[in-house]
Amino acid sequence: MQRDSEDEVWRTIVENYGDRVELAPEEVAAAPEWAATASTLDPPAQDDERFVPPTPPPLPHTTPDRYAAWAGVLGAPVMLVLALLLRVTLPTWLGAAMVIGFVGGFVYLVFQMPRGPRDPGDDGARL
Repeated sequence: MQRDSEDEVWRTIVENYGDRVELAPEEVAAAPEWAATASTLDPPAQDDERFVPPTPPPLPHTTPDRYAAWAGVLGAPVMLVLALLLRVTLPTWLGAAMVIGFVGGFVYLVFQMPRGPRDPGDDGARL
């Protein structure tokens, strides 16, 4: 089969594919007549029994060593980035202290994490 005959076959398939659809002129539907005022509408129903969530318990307080660990984990990178952005040269001992504070705080927080689940009988499925 030659390329020209292939093109002719495809052209005839496309030309004879289905009937041509003749579109009818669009008819504009008449707009429904609405009430002239909103006073004819029913007022919205008042929901007397709406849900009011209980007040959440206060946040638990933590120990000062955990605050220091979080200060090392969050504060050291922020200080190092600020020093880089402001082009401030830090003494070597201060940079090393920040890195040690970050790593030490991270290790402390990881080792203080609970070893088991909060509720051992809970498989995680909730309805």
